Amino acid sequence: MIEWFMWAQLAVAVCAGLLCIVLGLAGRVPNDLTLGALALVELLLVAQLVVAIIAPAVGNTPTGSVLEFYTYLVGALLLPPAAAFWALLERNRWSTVVLGVAALAVGVMVYRMFQIWTVQQA
Repeated sequence: MIEWFMWAQLAVAVCAGLLCIVLGLAGRVPNDLTLGALALVELLLVAQLVVAIIAPAVGNTPTGSVLEFYTYLVGALLLPPAAAFWALLERNRWSTVVLGVAALAVGVMVYRMFQIWTVQQA
């Protein structure tokens, strides 16, 4: 994992999460802005998957459990599409809040993945 990329992912996930939660609590239903913010979070997760596959080949090997890392990564990859699917099925203000919670959960998972990847380097 690349540290600066993790911080960028975390910042985007937190901003997207707060945006969706604020808009949801203000009564807004899911729209292009909220779903687009979650799509950006998902796009960064796909990029993280590519980085995680390539990194060991160039000398950036994980020091923690590889299985645990990829379990977190697959779980994080599934969260945004699941939240977006629900938001599109049930279009109300709480669906927008769910999008925000999913984005914040992804942020926590990305930080945890970084901890797992660098557990021995602290």
